[in-house]
Amino acid sequence: MLAQETTVLRGAPIPWTPIPAHPELYHREIVDAAKADALGVRISSVLWERIGVGGQVLPHYHDVVEVIHITVGKVKLLCNGVWQSYQAGDTFHVPARTVHSVANDDTKPTEQISIFLPADANVPSNQFFQTFLVDAAVYGQPTSSTMHPNG
Repeated sequence: MLAQETTVLRGAPIPWTPIPAHPELYHREIVDAAKADALGVRISSVLWERIGVGGQVLPHYHDVVEVIHITVGKVKLLCNGVWQSYQAGDTFHVPARTVHSVANDDTKPTEQISIFLPADANVPSNQFFQTFLVDAAVYGQPTSSTMHPNG
């Protein structure tokens, strides 16, 4: 059965799990295969990753597409056989079976969100999602105690 309620996964209690094959790489899995199945979506994993100073995700490839969004710091990406510098706000789209690597290029740990998506040549064409407004009066307005401090 598909999930019917919004769930919240708070980041603070999730431990940073080291990935021993890669120096100074840690992750928090924020969507795993079981959660994706419950949501009714095709996704392999969504990871919140941290690369320590001097750390690196060593060169590798997957049988899935990876979308990497840098959220904190500066990194070097092995992209099409060449190392290039990038920073927070940049996003990489890495095709399946493409060798890539990300290395910390900063004086403090860097962070990124990595989304792993199944790759299939027979996927139907994608389209932008639809949004449907509902009567806001039914849900009321957020109070100052429920508003996020950044808006």
